[in-house]
Amino acid sequence: VHQSKLDFFCKLGYGKQDVCNVLENLGQEALEDDVLKELIRMGSKPQALENQTQPSPLKLVARGSCSTSSGSKWLGEDDSDSSDHLRPIVIDGSNVAMSHGNKEVFSCWGIQLAVDWFRERGHTYIKVFVPLWRREPPRQDSPIADQHILEELEKQSILVYTPSRKVKGKRVVCYDDRYIVKVAYEKDGVIVSNDHYRDLQNENPEWKWFIEQRLLMYSFVSNRFMPPDDPLGRHGPTLNNFLSKKPVLPEPKWQPCPYGKKCTYGNKCKFYHPERPHQAQLSVADELRAKIKVPLSSGKEEEQRNRS
Repeated sequence: VHQSKLDFFCKLGYGKQDVCNVLENLGQEALEDDVLKELIRMGSKPQALENQTQPSPLKLVARGSCSTSSGSKWLGEDDSDSSDHLRPIVIDGSNVAMSHGNKEVFSCWGIQLAVDWFRERGHTYIKVFVPLWRREPPRQDSPIADQHILEELEKQSILVYTPSRKVKGKRVVCYDDRYIVKVAYEKDGVIVSNDHYRDLQNENPEWKWFIEQRLLMYSFVSNRFMPPDDPLGRHGPTLNNFLSKKPVLPEPKWQPCPYGKKCTYGNKCKFYHPERPHQAQLSVADELRAKIKVPLSSGKEEEQRNRS
């Protein structure tokens, strides 16, 4: 009897020790109602109720930030990182640095500005290609500014030196443009440069299409890296769609009808009428069938009956 009562109240969620103490005070032959009243009087609660009554620990969230709980996610977001939807970036370091230095100085700060711009957008794969001989001390015919930036970017695994060497006092330099186009093509990324790579376009027809569609040009305005908002022209994609793997198509904009309420085309009018927002794009025959509530297939059924 003691074990059966003990199992019964344990299934209700009460602690084993509390039930044993009550049975010792009331006796083994005590009724279940009396045991329950004594448990309530002692203040014992089932474990499920205790878990509900305990307040959940509050998490301090910085002002202006969003919590990381699943309930606070924006609509349309998934668990994957946003960087997965952005294209890899391959930067022509020599072209960017010379553009920032007004084609007179190899300005490494221009490379840093371009890298920071793409970092702020969320791009994680960023590679900058620079010839190896740019690590050497600067000369009068090839001045370099802020050379320490190259070392910092190399430590961050962003900057890549293309190979070069000296043979009998002459420098042998590999073609860094081929590295840039090849890596961007394999990664299905974007080339950041003002060079058109015409020699490489003639070399490979696949590269020709890729360079035409994935070349992002830029400008420096007061030490500010500024790519165009329409990289492929006025009628091409926006900059956000150009840099993302999953472009977002803009909603179609309906042109208002020039005749307004005086339009006599009815449902056949291809323009937008604000006074008819719920107008169904149906033909005149379909509209008449819908008004008299006759299904479209009734005509065929009547013909089959007449033939029979």
